[in-house]
Amino acid sequence: MPPPLLHLDSIQLTFGGHPLLDGAGISVGAGERIALVGRNGSGKSTLLKIAAGMVEAQAGEVFRQPGATIRYLPQMPDMDGFDSVTAYVEAGLGPSDDPHRATYLLDQLDVAGGANPAHLSGGEARRAALARVLAPKPDVLLLDEPTNHLDLAAIEWLEGEISRMSAAAVVISHDRRFLQTVSNATIWLDRGTTRRIERGFGHFEEWRDTILEEEQQELHKLGRKIVREEHWLRYGVTARRKRNQKRLKDLGGLRERLRTHRHAEGRANLKASDAPDSGKLAIEAEGIGKSFDGRSIVQGFSIRIRRGDKIGFVGPNGAGKTTLVRMLTGRLAPDTGTVRLGVNLEMVWLDQTRDLPDPDESLSHYLTGGRGDALSVNGQERHVVSYMKDFLFLPEQARTPVRELSGGERARLILARLLARPSNLLVLDEPTNDLDLETLDLMQELITGFEGTVLLVSHDRDFLDRTVTRTIAPEEEGAWTIYAGGYSDLLSQRGTGSTTGRKRAGKARQPSSERRDTRQAGASRKLSYKQKFALETLPGKIEAVTAEIKALESQIADPSLYSRDADAFARMAAEIEQKRSALSGMEEQWLELEMLRESMAAE
Repeated sequence: MPPPLLHLDSIQLTFGGHPLLDGAGISVGAGERIALVGRNGSGKSTLLKIAAGMVEAQAGEVFRQPGATIRYLPQMPDMDGFDSVTAYVEAGLGPSDDPHRATYLLDQLDVAGGANPAHLSGGEARRAALARVLAPKPDVLLLDEPTNHLDLAAIEWLEGEISRMSAAAVVISHDRRFLQTVSNATIWLDRGTTRRIERGFGHFEEWRDTILEEEQQELHKLGRKIVREEHWLRYGVTARRKRNQKRLKDLGGLRERLRTHRHAEGRANLKASDAPDSGKLAIEAEGIGKSFDGRSIVQGFSIRIRRGDKIGFVGPNGAGKTTLVRMLTGRLAPDTGTVRLGVNLEMVWLDQTRDLPDPDESLSHYLTGGRGDALSVNGQERHVVSYMKDFLFLPEQARTPVRELSGGERARLILARLLARPSNLLVLDEPTNDLDLETLDLMQELITGFEGTVLLVSHDRDFLDRTVTRTIAPEEEGAWTIYAGGYSDLLSQRGTGSTTGRKRAGKARQPSSERRDTRQAGASRKLSYKQKFALETLPGKIEAVTAEIKALESQIADPSLYSRDADAFARMAAEIEQKRSALSGMEEQWLELEMLRESMAAE
């Protein structure tokens, strides 16, 4: 068996407190595609930097095959000192590499070679950095969050490029679909150590859950054994005899093993602070349009968005997703058409730029806005340390400056501040960037369980499939089309393999009526799992809410109630109105899904 191209073994690194890396390792053979996964702050990026020779481990073995070309893609590429993008990319070439490959890759990634690197957007900078690491045809690619700031076209191109290359790759990414597509092995970095499975990321989560369950069982057995040994120590008639000193020593070892065990990290507690319900109609747009410098970004777009809708926006960078969302939320006036916002809207906006805090600001100061050690969450005062624990921050991090956080920890910190604000309309522009897989699961639960309205701009295909009820995508000449369901449903309804090519042709036009919102662009060949589940469960929910309304109406019909307790009468009346509104929304949703099912059955 040939030696590996790259081998790290028993890597040790401590920055203070628990070791960050405590016996971690990676072995990369020719052609292997490894997904490196783990919680935010677990040391994934640091381990990759050690593999690339950018950070030195305190202990352990690092072997790189002599003559092997290893290229590392950082999360934040440094382009200082380069006059053009081409110069930056060509600087990554070796003496024997083909200089024309740099031009080819920049063309494929749609980045102007003559552009000044200082003027690039986040997506353009990431694509230029990808061109730099791919240009020398490396033997090993080390990719740290390669899909951040990339649109779907670039992500799908990168998937194909990695699949076609002979190079081995180690990839850190929050994008489940990307990892499933490119990986054939998975390494899990957990509490400083690594475990490996010779299967792609699609099998990881089941494997991880099995390991954690077995660990809990072992800890339970260890605790029971300590209890038995302590009982012997107290009551055993031979406890003090010299020949039993070994047993006493073993008990001490068991206690130390339990004391020093690093338990798996808990789950973050993501919950949006509730604002009073908005009106049943959240947003209505009729024929809105917007142009910049003679280019039509949005043309003749109409939609009705009801309270509780989860709307996804997809498309290439620069297509106008954020522009469309800004018009729908009243932040940008349309050139043509009208936008009407519902009553009582309380909006929280997670911008793509993330409103980054001052690097020297402490976590507690950022969360409280400098107003002491408490903040208001859902109308209640919470101590900042208690609130930080919900987002997996340690109490001792309260005074830590933001600059010491990893990218994922910063993302969690910004979410913590935003979710403390009362809202019934969440606008999330690329919320999945830098979040680990566990936090993504909780973000998914937050969105699907949120009783208000969500507008979600994302390039994460799996996340869209799990969260949104409708997806909006661009066509040609400023036209946008609404599809029922998530990203996979969009592909099915379009009948094409991709929605994302920058030069893709598209003829569909946005209809003006709400009735056609969920049935345009041709019917899907099958309902998504989420749609089928809703179709099956909504009748039961409708029946239950109807019964609750009747019970309340029976109570409020008591003629003496108002004179006895006017406040109770008012509460019941408000609750009846709220439940009637919810009932109406469920009935409309069921009707739309049933019409969609019937249209599919008629194909």
